[in-house]
Amino acid sequence: MPYYRKVGEVPRKRHTQFRQPDGSLYAEELMGQEGFSSDSSLLYHRHLPTAIVAAEEFAAPAWSRVPNLPLTPRHLRTHKLDTGSADAVLGRQYLLANDDVRIGYAVADRPSPLYRNAVGDECLYVETGTVRVESTFGVLAATAGDYVIIPTSVIHRLVPTGTEPVRLLTVEATGHIGPPKRYLSVRGQFLEHSPYCERDVRGPDEPLLVDGTDVEVYVRHRARTGRPGGDGTAWTRYTYAHHPFDVVGWDGHLYPWAFSIHDFEPITGRIHQPPPVHQTFQGPNFVICSFVPRKVDYHPEAIPVPYNHHNVDSDEMLFYTGGNYEARRGSGIGQGSISLHPAGFTHGPQPGAVERAIGADFFDELAVMVDTFRPLDLCEAAQRCEDTGYAWTWARR
Repeated sequence: MPYYRKVGEVPRKRHTQFRQPDGSLYAEELMGQEGFSSDSSLLYHRHLPTAIVAAEEFAAPAWSRVPNLPLTPRHLRTHKLDTGSADAVLGRQYLLANDDVRIGYAVADRPSPLYRNAVGDECLYVETGTVRVESTFGVLAATAGDYVIIPTSVIHRLVPTGTEPVRLLTVEATGHIGPPKRYLSVRGQFLEHSPYCERDVRGPDEPLLVDGTDVEVYVRHRARTGRPGGDGTAWTRYTYAHHPFDVVGWDGHLYPWAFSIHDFEPITGRIHQPPPVHQTFQGPNFVICSFVPRKVDYHPEAIPVPYNHHNVDSDEMLFYTGGNYEARRGSGIGQGSISLHPAGFTHGPQPGAVERAIGADFFDELAVMVDTFRPLDLCEAAQRCEDTGYAWTWARR
């Protein structure tokens, strides 16, 4: 994260004696990126964070991916996957993936196990419901419209807190996710042209202390040969001597944080603005964008909906999560839909949308876009919820 935060009790100087009421030392844990050369935080545990009493390989739920062949645009109806009871970690259903990112969907009605993704950061978007994100850093409360960024290797769990199940779009990176560099100063402050700033960002504000012994934590980590899916990852289930939520204080620039899509301030112009103005986060070989309700183009002859376009270097995935997406009317797109428009295919507004949009001054739409710079494969869950007629909707009269 681009700014410093301090929560709970910490000593005045780092790496100095900090003692518990019984006189024993708190155990320091430095979490840092890029080999001590980037963002980090220093946590103070009541017990050793290294003390494990058991470890075993864990067979995570199976998933698979196949190329997008024949190369066509796809429409996924994620709400068709709303079946059964599940948690938001082991119950994820993967939709799209490449070697940089995995995009999934989860419907959770019960707490997840304790979990650590040691492969990369995660971005969770809350479509519906409310969820409590508990971690070694404290608690974050998230609700519909919130993005939650969970840095690599943070032990956490996801606990639904409302009466309705939590629907999540999950984006799992192979590196770090953060604000676009062009929004930040050389010292990490949000610049004036950024569509959001530090005031819009929420982090944990007090420690979460939980007692317990022999506590299981599920860890997804890098491996020479991953099982399942062949993505170079594997899972191990550790048993910790003491509960990892025993941190009395921490400080630094690395921690889970939340940002609401409703706090994204849209950038508009006299004529249609391209998708980079909607960019919210960047990750390794992908970006995440937010399309929000906004005033649209005000040139007297403007055409507010997008022009037909062919981004030759990117696959474009769009998750429709509210409002009315004017350019797609007539395509079957609705709440919870995902469209995939791959590189190699020219796409654009549905027939009739261009003429209908002329004269509009406001669009009431809400969507999350993930653009990847390597092709996205289709996972089994995507094939189960696909609208197979979508590719031909531009030819309908």
